[in-house]
Amino acid sequence: MRLGLVGFAPGDPRAITAEQLDRACALDVTSVCYHGPGDVLFDLTKADYERVNNLYDEKGLELAQFGVGYSECLFDPDKDTRAHVLRTIHRGIEVGVALRAGCVLIRTGSLNPTGSYNPSPENHKTERLETLVDTLRRVADKAEKEGMTIVVETHVLTIMGSPEINQQVIEAVGSVRMRVVMDYVNHFQSLEQVYNSTDRLNHIFDIMGPISTVGHVKDIKMSPGLVLHIDEEVPGAGVLDVATALQRWEQHHPEGYMLVEHLPEEKIPNAVHNVRKIAQDAGVKIH
Repeated sequence: MRLGLVGFAPGDPRAITAEQLDRACALDVTSVCYHGPGDVLFDLTKADYERVNNLYDEKGLELAQFGVGYSECLFDPDKDTRAHVLRTIHRGIEVGVALRAGCVLIRTGSLNPTGSYNPSPENHKTERLETLVDTLRRVADKAEKEGMTIVVETHVLTIMGSPEINQQVIEAVGSVRMRVVMDYVNHFQSLEQVYNSTDRLNHIFDIMGPISTVGHVKDIKMSPGLVLHIDEEVPGAGVLDVATALQRWEQHHPEGYMLVEHLPEEKIPNAVHNVRKIAQDAGVKIH
């Protein structure tokens, strides 16, 4: 497998510096990824792409994943809202191609106005899933035209809240250019699953492994409280069988990237170190 990270580099490619990339190179990763805000995408020029691509070449780095930032929901009942977000995503695909990204990451969004990953009962009506599939088909059309692979970030609190729904949606879209992110932590739904993580991980990988192309490596901790609190944790510092996750990823995608993400910069070095140690002990080679 390959190892990279989301961090150190800002979302605007014009602001990326050699010094920022050097911090990642010191950790011996081969990819530094970031999310480009939608309002930035339309301002980027050929000179901007060439500058940052040259920086990546000089440092021996790849852009495994380029995220497109937006707040709109892909299955919003309002067709003008969907048209606006499609315009942003289509532009993001063009930018991803120009930046030589391995894939372009998008999110489904939510009908909860407080956030793209916040739950709402409105997300789970049958017609919402039909609208989502229609929007994703339009994204896939652009991706096929540009030769870019799209990955959808899915989560237990979203419309694509389970491995089974992920598989259903990808099959309905029907394009090899539409995949999901193997963010296994996002699909733990109960205390029992967390404390029996090997079984749950194998189930997630059985279903999502064939329809993913990039992964996010992290761990889980159970936080105190009177309701269920399943929180992300630095790999190796939580309760998951991360070794099994890395082994299953290697089985499905031996050349695929696992990315360390969602961490403050001061925790990234420890996370990368832990992933390397877990992989080594599990017999998974990082190259």
